[in-house]
Amino acid sequence: MDFRTKVELPLGQVSIGHADPMMLWGSCFAENIGKRLTDNKFSCDVNPFGVLYNPFSIAEALSELLEDKPYTADRLLEHQGVWFSLMHHSVFSSRSQEECLARINGRFNAGRVHLQQADWLLFTWGTSRVYQWKEDGRIVGNCHKLPDHCFVRRLLSVEEIVSTYLELLEDLHHRNPRLNVLFTVSPIRHAKDGMHGNQLNKAVLLLAVEELCIRLPYCHYFPSYEILMDELRDYRFYADDMLHPSPVAVDYIWECFCETCFSPATRQIMQEWEKIRKGLEHRPFDAQSDAYQRFLSQILLKIDALKEKLPYLDVQNEIELCQALLKK
Repeated sequence: MDFRTKVELPLGQVSIGHADPMMLWGSCFAENIGKRLTDNKFSCDVNPFGVLYNPFSIAEALSELLEDKPYTADRLLEHQGVWFSLMHHSVFSSRSQEECLARINGRFNAGRVHLQQADWLLFTWGTSRVYQWKEDGRIVGNCHKLPDHCFVRRLLSVEEIVSTYLELLEDLHHRNPRLNVLFTVSPIRHAKDGMHGNQLNKAVLLLAVEELCIRLPYCHYFPSYEILMDELRDYRFYADDMLHPSPVAVDYIWECFCETCFSPATRQIMQEWEKIRKGLEHRPFDAQSDAYQRFLSQILLKIDALKEKLPYLDVQNEIELCQALLKK
């Protein structure tokens, strides 16, 4: 007997390989998937503005990269001795204005270069509820725990999101006709407005994605939200807060992602790399033993063979680590 509802995966619609540069934007779920992609040697830039939850802030961040206008000091705010940007996550914040600006522009410049090269954009939208800064009405990416009276909260409409992304994506696709887009909706529940409010919130995102995928042939959807809500509908698949997916759930969604997005050849490369990665993580009792030195030499040969097969694979750090361990 089958005691679960299996979510149908969109097999055959998407094919991403190690030669395809990617940018990931969105919630902390995007960070989880981005880390797995990076660990598997895909070329990725994950959230150059830090974690962003709503579609508008993500679109604004992308537009700023396209306009190539690095941040200046007058765009920063200060509260209780900490400098920050309303468009950036708090990981960029600092008690030094200069340091905050350096962090922001360092990632800005790297993100701008990667965007020019990216063949895939992966968006993980978390919420359609946004905070507008009362002083000028702009939608912010992060409130930085400022008082509630500084903002107006509201729910985006499907039409607002669709019109913004139609213009943005058509511009990006015109610049790079190879560009493909993969949308997903974060399975993390936003309980601040209650469960009904969360459903309305997610419904707006799902309807907007559906409309964009209908209207733009290079846009696709991966059902991470449905996998957790319908296939893993049990609290054992949630973290202690009962809102975020557990590590087991994230692992399962990653497996579904791999099955959906990667060809058998790509998955074979990932398996080969996993063996190399685990070998490098191994810590022997005696690092000077002949057996361990031979083991390292074999790993180095495997890395060289993989690099010869895939010249674009960035394995320089692993090669240098191997060489350093062999010299000990």
